[in-house]
Amino acid sequence: MNSNNKLFDVSGKVAVVTGGTRGIGFMIAKGLVQNGVKTYVVSRSSEACAQAEADLKQYGEAIAIAADLADLAQLDVVVEKILAREPEIDILVNNAGVTWGASFDAFPEAGWDKVIDLNVKSVFFLTQRLVNALKAAGSLADPSRVINIGSVDGISVPEFENYSYSTSKAAVHHLTRHLACDLAYANINVNAIAVGSFKTKMTEFMLGKHGDAIIKSMPRGRLGIESDIVGTVIFLTSAASSFMTGAVIPLDGGCSISR
Repeated sequence: MNSNNKLFDVSGKVAVVTGGTRGIGFMIAKGLVQNGVKTYVVSRSSEACAQAEADLKQYGEAIAIAADLADLAQLDVVVEKILAREPEIDILVNNAGVTWGASFDAFPEAGWDKVIDLNVKSVFFLTQRLVNALKAAGSLADPSRVINIGSVDGISVPEFENYSYSTSKAAVHHLTRHLACDLAYANINVNAIAVGSFKTKMTEFMLGKHGDAIIKSMPRGRLGIESDIVGTVIFLTSAASSFMTGAVIPLDGGCSISR
């Protein structure tokens, strides 16, 4: 497995991708399935799950499960369903997330709690609930992997008033480091990707209003595309990164160092 021609081979692994029916989560799920990974996607919408599963099955093995991971009761049902089929899980991608924008003076408690519950709390508790399956899959030579999807907004202060979102992503980055320390003994690598501007439903409004300015401010001069996130995920789930844990990798076209 560690020979140079298999450094990026992830075929035969089992993955769970949250928020995997659209946007960056779907890009990640599609990339994993195309590379031979049996992939479970979790999302709130039953209709979105059915569509994503049908789309992903064009490329390989995919199973979609509908649940709101901010609700721990629903999270536990998802875990039960997955573990009934998969006693060993090689890859967990904590991608599910939501944002909220409002002025400082008017920012509501609901906009705080909704974002923190999904973006931070669900990351911790899903990892906690799946840790034994991750332990079972990992070894010293080939650890299992947890990838937390963070944001450039958790590295540098955004121009937009998305207070709970930027706070949640900074928390995800530090939670990544904390979990990396605690789970390394169990042969589980934990890393984060601090994602910048990609064209997704979540960024649609922002890019519609400020897209030209955002692109102009980025050293790479473009938005992120599917191959950018897929390539980073394949690296973080393959033998090429077996010695890397606790890292927060900016995938933002240079935005975090320039804005």
